[in-house]
Amino acid sequence: MSILNWQRLVLFLLFAMATTSATTLRNIMYLTGQHPIIPDDVSLRAPITHVALAFMNSNTFNGDDYNSDWPIFMSVEQARSRFEPGTKIMVAIGGWGDTGGFDTAARTEESRARFARNVAAMVRDTGADGVDIDWEYPGGNGEDYKKVPNEAKAWEITAYPLLLAEIRSALGPDKLMSAAVPGIPRDMLAFTAATVPRIMASLDFLNVMTYDLMNRRDNVTKHHTGVQLSLDSVNAYIANGAPADKINLGFAFYAKYFRAEGESCAESPIGCPTGLMEDPETGADLGKTGGFSWHDDVPEDVRGSFEKAVSEGRYDEQGGGYWYWDRDRALWWTFDTPAAVARKFPLIVQEKKLGGVFAWGLGEDAPDFAHLRALHAGVERLAKRKDEL
Repeated sequence: MSILNWQRLVLFLLFAMATTSATTLRNIMYLTGQHPIIPDDVSLRAPITHVALAFMNSNTFNGDDYNSDWPIFMSVEQARSRFEPGTKIMVAIGGWGDTGGFDTAARTEESRARFARNVAAMVRDTGADGVDIDWEYPGGNGEDYKKVPNEAKAWEITAYPLLLAEIRSALGPDKLMSAAVPGIPRDMLAFTAATVPRIMASLDFLNVMTYDLMNRRDNVTKHHTGVQLSLDSVNAYIANGAPADKINLGFAFYAKYFRAEGESCAESPIGCPTGLMEDPETGADLGKTGGFSWHDDVPEDVRGSFEKAVSEGRYDEQGGGYWYWDRDRALWWTFDTPAAVARKFPLIVQEKKLGGVFAWGLGEDAPDFAHLRALHAGVERLAKRKDEL
């Protein structure tokens, strides 16, 4: 090979390395039927590497008859036309409360094969780049955990990796496959040292839902998407066999509030008792918690309190989360500001060498997209850091 050709080869490899390093981190957005809003500004779309359309109901794939009508709020073709060339468009299947279809699918070898065959047909028919399996949660602790006890779902722990393997086989190696997985250790019933390696054998990456880490099943105040709790989530998956570079950290583009017990929280709001927040028999919400995205109108009854939370809230350096305690209303507020989003990159994504990030969801941050901008900036900073190393 001539010197000139060697020089050309070296320049090509350097260019390829630079291009690859700039896109090392996955930057995934769930696009939801609740807020199907896509920014007009190309600078807000260009950094997005994957879009997951959420959701298609899991029971859609349990029929024996072939059906080319795949119901979802936005077609893959339409979504693809709205994002930059090269953006991967995936279809997310399931979601909170959608467990029945997965239960039916996972039960037998035959039902797993049928479900997988139909998922592959959907991907082929829609032109999607892959699927995200959002079963919340195999093994129990889903929305129906009071009606169907975890003991009745223990079989799903073994069946879950079998179902994933069947889907992977039907999709083939060229399509993407991911799973959205619980962020709270108590919900990781199906994600053990025995099962995680088998699960990861079928997946390109995990979307760890490091949000809603405080919910109505808790009895003390904490950060619903805090740094330390997020690290606990990530560390649990890594310890059980998930490669760090296949893990994506979840970001929540919404705020949450909880009604606590009042005076006892005045001196120490973090870790303050909340009292019972769900019905102990049915699991139903007792009306002590709420939330809304940045695109939603703030509920009238908490609007004034939220305004104080935005202007007077503070960041907890120990637990890593933005919070506000409204003493007058006995309301605990927990959410990420753009500055809190930025802190997670060095503290979690860089520290644990994760493969990417994702957010629920893109339209939830409209119209200002302040949290999205902070997320993009964090991805860009880490990409530049890798280029410099």
